[in-house]
Amino acid sequence: MLADGRIVAVKKSKIVDESQLSDFINEVVILSQINHRNVVQLLGCCLETEVPILVYEFIPNGNLSQYIHEQNEEFPLTWEVRLRIAREIAGALSYLHASAAFPIYHRDIKSTNILLDAKYRAKVADFGTSRLVAIDQTHLTTLVHGTFGYLDPEYLQSSQFTEKSDVYSFGVVLVELLTGQKPISFRRSQEESKSLATYFIISMQLDRLFEILDAQVVKGGSKAEIILVANLARRCLNLSGRKRPTMREVTAELEGIQMSEKASNGGQNYEEVEYVRTESIEPWDIVSSSTGTGPGLDGGPSSSSQEIPLLVPFKSY
Repeated sequence: MLADGRIVAVKKSKIVDESQLSDFINEVVILSQINHRNVVQLLGCCLETEVPILVYEFIPNGNLSQYIHEQNEEFPLTWEVRLRIAREIAGALSYLHASAAFPIYHRDIKSTNILLDAKYRAKVADFGTSRLVAIDQTHLTTLVHGTFGYLDPEYLQSSQFTEKSDVYSFGVVLVELLTGQKPISFRRSQEESKSLATYFIISMQLDRLFEILDAQVVKGGSKAEIILVANLARRCLNLSGRKRPTMREVTAELEGIQMSEKASNGGQNYEEVEYVRTESIEPWDIVSSSTGTGPGLDGGPSSSSQEIPLLVPFKSY
């Protein structure tokens, strides 16, 4: 609690590590550029102590992963809530990619990095590995950094991270919301695939979508709405980044689906909504466990000769 009575969250490094210090400084630089209701707010920092400290607004209700994968009777994830949270995340990413002073690639979108505030609104967090890019820049060439199950296969192969890499990661989160399943699971058989993204795509190709959905989704959503969201998730997971939608397009589609839901299904013939198939989708399986919120796959900081160096004055505690 601060002197003025505000409750804040304090993040500090457990050990003195130059790479972690770099991530802390990077987070200050990135978050000082952002003002969005669905992005966690950085209130201040202290980088002059032996262990660097960041001070955030306090987000009291944990992260999205807890509500998807653990039973919570106090706040069940209904279809309406899942749709709202998906739209809020998409809106924040759209802002980062297209409306911030400089485009920002988050680079570690996953359900554990989506916090829920006092009103259970989504707050995108953890910008330690995020990067500012030039307005006309199309990609970053970096060491592969991220969390298995959410990583863009194209990025894994080329080491080139684009805004569409964030779109892929968002697609995995959207599938988590639809199915209630983890991005990597060894409980699924080899045929079904350890990777949730692959499992989901194969299930859609085999017309088995409704067999893998979370019970709350089936209970609360209309068949048409569910199929629309599932098709959107499938497009986000396209192996070709060029064929994925932008986050602005994703946000617009989710807003349209949400408005349709609020309009109480007025006059639409749901039986005419069908799966959308593409020829380019092939299974992609990553057999590994999540790296959680720890360091990147390479164990060190990412690098790019085209990143924008930026120093800003900032309030210090």
